Amino acid sequence: MPLSHDHIRTTVETYLARHPHEREQLGALLEALGRTGDDIASRSTFTGHVTCGAIVVDQLGRVLHVLHLASGKVLAPGGHAEPSDDSLAAAALRELHEETGIPPQAVTPWPGYETVPLDIDILDIDARPDKGEPGHQHFDLRFLFLLHTANEVPVVLQEEEVGGIEWRPVDRVTSPTLREKLLKIPLQVEPETANASALIYNDRGEYLLHLRDYFPGQIWEPGMWSLLGGGREPQDATLEHTVRRERAEEAGLDLADLTPFDTEYATTDAGATVPIAIYAGRWNGGPRELHLTEGVMLAWFTPADLHRLRIADTTSDLVRRHAASHPAGTTPQSGPQNERRASPHGTVLNVIGVHLYLERPDGTVLLGLRHPDSAFAPSTWHVLAGHCEQENAIACLLREAWEEAGLHIERQDVELVHVVHHIDRAGDRPRMGLFFRARAWDGEPELREPDKCTQWKFWDPAALPDDLVPYTRVAIGKIQKGQLYSETGWPA
Repeated sequence: MPLSHDHIRTTVETYLARHPHEREQLGALLEALGRTGDDIASRSTFTGHVTCGAIVVDQLGRVLHVLHLASGKVLAPGGHAEPSDDSLAAAALRELHEETGIPPQAVTPWPGYETVPLDIDILDIDARPDKGEPGHQHFDLRFLFLLHTANEVPVVLQEEEVGGIEWRPVDRVTSPTLREKLLKIPLQVEPETANASALIYNDRGEYLLHLRDYFPGQIWEPGMWSLLGGGREPQDATLEHTVRRERAEEAGLDLADLTPFDTEYATTDAGATVPIAIYAGRWNGGPRELHLTEGVMLAWFTPADLHRLRIADTTSDLVRRHAASHPAGTTPQSGPQNERRASPHGTVLNVIGVHLYLERPDGTVLLGLRHPDSAFAPSTWHVLAGHCEQENAIACLLREAWEEAGLHIERQDVELVHVVHHIDRAGDRPRMGLFFRARAWDGEPELREPDKCTQWKFWDPAALPDDLVPYTRVAIGKIQKGQLYSETGWPA
């Protein structure tokens, strides 16, 4: 299936969120993305089309270059996207393999750049009358990879297109824009592992496993028992932040103590090898206490149970090795990690949520209708909202506004207008909801995440829908009155 226009546009906008000063110089690319009738992924679109490059760094910090025979230039491996490519990064890996023979398994996506290019440049391509090609532009998206092995990798050149290879130090990288970005990254040091998972155990010698959804081709290890965890995201300062964020997102679980245990390796759909950092933590609660948002269920299993589960061998090995070094009953039975979080005494972690109060000049307020399958407030109206990850609240708001509705908001146009401290149900984790008004914004609300929100609509605050999240109704009423703070759900 060809790369979609939306996939390319989202990738470019995510890149520009990191490099907003490049928006003007990438104007031609943005203009091409605005022409919905053009297939920007097709090499036959001569108003300009996408190409994908693989920036491969070895463990000495050198960058791979190839001699392209057609142009006579020494450049990073790369080329046109093909209809068979699942993603832009996969296209870059395919071109790397075709031009140099280096397999995708020999490289690892650089953490923080798994789906976002390190660099985007616009290249002017001369006309080739012999092939019937007029002069045009390449919108070159360049993805960063680490050569996964210190051993020399056999190279098999694509002889009709590539005349040789060269490993260059960063200060001799041919592309100025790429060289500038690479000089800001400590390439001589192997980056941190890209993914992280949690090996959660209790004092009975059991391990908490997660049954994944059975969506073949859409998720990794569909229908299998696995550990909670996922991929590192740009806002994660460390891999421990990654595993804590993933646990909170997938199950609402927070542990006081985590200890690095081991590293396992997995192969992505694109064929790249991704190391996964394993953190171990002890928890004596029950799966029913948790709020599962992904997958089918959570359950405790002993190492003796694993043989009857559909589970990866690497995961079984991790559990058994940990169990051998932590026999049941040898860990302390008390400690902060075993206390009930709902206790009214002592420190209780509160979930921070950000909310967008978007009011048109006519006074109407934006609300979204949540999907019927939503874990929270299904088929109910709510303002655009999200949970803070490893980021500040305003950064979270700007990210959520773009990801959920395609709205571009500048930081200086945001102001805090209300705070609601609430509990949904007795015993639930307390939540602090921050409502921010956007004084200005670009774009009209669009359904960017239809699995979460099925409709956007502006409502008159005096005639809000009946099926509205209760604390949202309270907050909108308080904002209309200019009141900054409210509480809901707390016992009298």
